[in-house]
Amino acid sequence: MRVISGRAKGRPLKAVPGMGTRPTTDKVKEAIFSMIGPYFDGGMALDLFAGTGGLSIEAMSRGMDRAVLIDMDKKAIDTVRHNLQATGFTEQAEVYRNDALRALKALSKRDLRFELVFLDPPYRLKVIHDLLEQLTMEKLLQDGARIVIEHDAEDRYEEPLYGLEHIRRAEYGETAVTILRYSAEEEDKSETELDEGADER
Repeated sequence: MRVISGRAKGRPLKAVPGMGTRPTTDKVKEAIFSMIGPYFDGGMALDLFAGTGGLSIEAMSRGMDRAVLIDMDKKAIDTVRHNLQATGFTEQAEVYRNDALRALKALSKRDLRFELVFLDPPYRLKVIHDLLEQLTMEKLLQDGARIVIEHDAEDRYEEPLYGLEHIRRAEYGETAVTILRYSAEEEDKSETELDEGADER
């Protein structure tokens, strides 16, 4: 694994020891950034299942100002810190060992807004919908923010929900990538429709 492009191009990334983490392959990572970038003019990224930290590091290498990286696994957190140091992004990153939903509640208290969010939970955890709902409820997304979901190809996240619109889906063997975009206007519209439906009842 390596940084593919930008400021830290070519720097190697250490893998998380053991079999508990499934790193994003360079092929999939390159495809993701061709869909959402490929380069950025500042902004903040959030990685809720950071693993090696490779996605957030790639985002910073390509122009994101800062990143917040979350993972529950101590080995993953140690690996993230190593990779940030190796690529020169330690000062631009915050790293926390925490549960994803708990982390979102903590981040909401700091009035942070993210332009880019990576969701790559273990496939056995069916938590994507809960996380998407929490991201919007806690007002953690900038208008126009993109959410990158890496998931089992059998799962689909294409229905409009929580002010999120489906932008693109691509499959790479057993892995699929879905890109969503957050629109504050669409969320307001959804809330209005829900309120009107409640009034009618």
